[in-house]
Amino acid sequence: MWWASSTEKPQKREGGRGEGLSESFRPENFIPGIVIGFILGFFLDLSNPTKNYAKKKNSLPGKSQLRSLVPNSADQDLKMVLVVRQDLKMGQGKIASQCAHAATGMYAELMQSHPSLLRKWEENGQPKIVITCKNQLEMNKLKEAAEDIGLPSFVVSDAGRTQVLAGSNTVLAIGPGSRALVDSVTGKLRLL
Repeated sequence: MWWASSTEKPQKREGGRGEGLSESFRPENFIPGIVIGFILGFFLDLSNPTKNYAKKKNSLPGKSQLRSLVPNSADQDLKMVLVVRQDLKMGQGKIASQCAHAATGMYAELMQSHPSLLRKWEENGQPKIVITCKNQLEMNKLKEAAEDIGLPSFVVSDAGRTQVLAGSNTVLAIGPGSRALVDSVTGKLRLL
């Protein structure tokens, strides 16, 4: 037998070594196993970061519809649209700078709130389209329409150091979202 009662001594096996159950559980035998198990568990947990965000996604107000923005099939893409106001008469460099602010602002927000959407957009090449709108009123309507269908949006409000007044809303970022959803909001606007 490989086990022994409390009054009997462990019997030796044919190999000459006595390995009862109590000898198998010596600290030098199981501590390395616990350490290795902990390390593997840590790395396996990091390999699936989205499971921890499932609860957060549902708790964000107004953001529950973002799940529908991530396409299920590989043939659908995600894109972001940057809407530039025409009435501000910004120069090319100013427009480029404001578009960069809009894209990085949206990126920073999505890193916190919807990293899986951001990751899929990155895997897709981070497509961005730049279009124009007439004025602040049209920009407000676009932002509202995007939010009504659950698309993320971000507005750049200028500091007023160069070409426009402080607090002017210069660029609206919409998405990333599926092309069909983004186009339903911005599809009729002109490219810059």
